[in-house]
Amino acid sequence: MLKTKFFVLLSLFCLHFVTAQQKKEIFVEYAEFFDVDEIQFPDAILLTGNVRVSHEGAILFCNKAYLFKKENYLKAFGEVRMVQGDTITMTSTYAEYNGENKLAYASGNVIMTSPSSTLKSEVVHFDRNSQLAYYTTGGTINDKENVLTSQAGTYVVQNKMYQFRKAVTITNPKTVIKTNHLDYYENVGHAYLFGPSTITSKENYIYTEKGFYDTKKNLAHFVKNSYIKYNNRRIEGDSLYYDRNKDFASATRNVKITDSINNSIVKGHYGEIYKAKDSLMMTKRAVAMTLVEKDTLYIHGKRLIVTGKPEERVIRSYPNVRFYKIDMSGKCDSLHSSEKTGLTKLMGNPVMWNYENQMTGDLMHLISNKETEKLDSLKVLNNTFIASKDTIGTGFNQVKGQNLYGKFRDNKLYEVDVVKNTEVIYYMRNDEQELIGINKSASSSINMTLDENEINSITFFTKSEGEIYPEKDLPENARKLKGFIWRGEERIRSKDDIFPPEEQEYEEQMKRETQADAKKEVVPMEVRKETLEQLELLKEVKKEVDSRS
Repeated sequence: MLKTKFFVLLSLFCLHFVTAQQKKEIFVEYAEFFDVDEIQFPDAILLTGNVRVSHEGAILFCNKAYLFKKENYLKAFGEVRMVQGDTITMTSTYAEYNGENKLAYASGNVIMTSPSSTLKSEVVHFDRNSQLAYYTTGGTINDKENVLTSQAGTYVVQNKMYQFRKAVTITNPKTVIKTNHLDYYENVGHAYLFGPSTITSKENYIYTEKGFYDTKKNLAHFVKNSYIKYNNRRIEGDSLYYDRNKDFASATRNVKITDSINNSIVKGHYGEIYKAKDSLMMTKRAVAMTLVEKDTLYIHGKRLIVTGKPEERVIRSYPNVRFYKIDMSGKCDSLHSSEKTGLTKLMGNPVMWNYENQMTGDLMHLISNKETEKLDSLKVLNNTFIASKDTIGTGFNQVKGQNLYGKFRDNKLYEVDVVKNTEVIYYMRNDEQELIGINKSASSSINMTLDENEINSITFFTKSEGEIYPEKDLPENARKLKGFIWRGEERIRSKDDIFPPEEQEYEEQMKRETQADAKKEVVPMEVRKETLEQLELLKEVKKEVDSRS
């Protein structure tokens, strides 16, 4: 009887061997014991002891297996190990394999290894046709640089790429990445983030809803609702580039850099920041906004540069500088402002308006009180002019001299000294604002006091000469000092006036582009050129290695 049963099993095995070669069925290479039990396991071969089966390039090892011949299906138990060439090895306590569609299922302490990484999960499905492995019960992946965890994930064998979904975390010695949607190319270390995502490190904190991060080279590019926070600064823009190695970030379109220490914001459409150098540069409709007491100072220039630590911060702007705050505005070619000294220099044909007073000269110095942050004093050097319109008529009050030294109280000019070769034209009025006469005088220097931004008194010093003319006795061509130019049409009267027409046109263009992007379909970031190039290069290297071996 035993002999008969043995021959039956041998005949079944030989028949299976022939048909497996013809129909690409699962082939049993070895087992210590073969058995059949048509009552409990109809149409199944029961294999036990060092079982080894193969199917189209994959080999499966286990302690026990049930092979269902008609279904071309295998159930494996105990120390299961499935090997697919040099690409995938998967171990588990239980597995199932379908030879018809080449689908594998593994459960119980599943460990799947590739040349670059190791996946651990309780359940893993592996589709050998599409070369996809996936899990939905939570998994952990380790490679040389990172530990990755997620609730669900798919591994694309051909591209060595993981698609992670739900509660995704990537941890390495430098950063922790958290998201709900991430594609990760393990060979090149490229991560693609989609949806609310964060990247945290000792140096900074990054948020994005669509972006790319090279975990090996520490380079990143973020393109939706993104910002970087470090050292009380926040950098945001429609497109952010970040190089962690150089501590460098650049941003394009709708760029905003917030400095919480200095209560300042810098905006524009292109900006660069070097953290190590504590510097930033902004252009493309650049504007720096600084809170001064209860007012905001707006500074625009074609290029804005901010350098230095908070207490030593320096702002430089050029060319075509314009600035505005409620009580003061002006223009010049370039500006230099030091937080440490409280000195702001206006250079290159500067003009400034403090309320109704226009001041011009070759060079201007504004000095602030560092404690109160209020304006303290003013210097206008060389070819000084201070002028204001007569309160009623069409004339201009004018003071001309070599240099001007002014003092501020509550940001209002209240006293002015003009020295060397001073000249004055002043419309004198009584309390009823009736014109008494026009004072036209010259002296070596003068002192003026102002009340409510109007001249209250004028004192002339040494070699004073001049007289008060009745209006009818002083012709129009004598009512302006030599070199006087009224620049009232250039006056900056609002924060929007600081931008020249070409900058405003650029702003409208950026708005149109932003609106166009908002209408586009929300989809993950396309695979970047450098990822595809590096994957292709790795394939070529592998081919070369395989050909030599």
